[in-house]
Amino acid sequence: MKIACLDFEGVLVPEIWVNLAEQTNIEELRVTTRDIADYDELMRFRLDLMAKHGLSYEDLNKAAEKLEPLPGALEFLVWLRSRYQVAIISDTFYELAGPLLSKLHNPMTLCHRLTVGSDGNIIGYRLRQVDPKRHCVKAFQSLGYEIVAAGDSYNDISMLEQAENGILFQPSEKVVNDFPDFPVALNYEELKVMYTESMLSLIPI
Repeated sequence: MKIACLDFEGVLVPEIWVNLAEQTNIEELRVTTRDIADYDELMRFRLDLMAKHGLSYEDLNKAAEKLEPLPGALEFLVWLRSRYQVAIISDTFYELAGPLLSKLHNPMTLCHRLTVGSDGNIIGYRLRQVDPKRHCVKAFQSLGYEIVAAGDSYNDISMLEQAENGILFQPSEKVVNDFPDFPVALNYEELKVMYTESMLSLIPI
């Protein structure tokens, strides 16, 4: 049995924090893992910015609710789920991902939790574990599964390296230059081809 592990933001949905930056005109919120590879450092930066500008969890949630999956994402996911078991492995948060996951027919998703204070402000976050994407892949492999993983950014690299096959999906030029050994899919049709080829290349279980 094979499992397809996918990143969420940048692969199936737009970047939630970038959308919040557009709605609030706070340009610094556009920074993502493509810019700051250390996710813990990135989240501290984001929460400090939100506190500085008086943004609450409700503001962030409203931004998330207005988002739609990337064009073609749902169709790709339906296609993929007919061929693989699928797991979304993301550094997003359940509190933000819910509306978008519903629009994608609620695939299995492993991500983090936000901590919201009684005043409605985000006071922290709980990461599921250190390097969670790689650990998820290792856990699936320990059960006898082979993994084909796709992601777009630096925080996906350990997942792609751990998987039997790793694919970069619409990555930045910097990510491609830093990790030239991974195949690159520029759209969902190319990603379908790579998943089809990976299925044929993996040893049947």
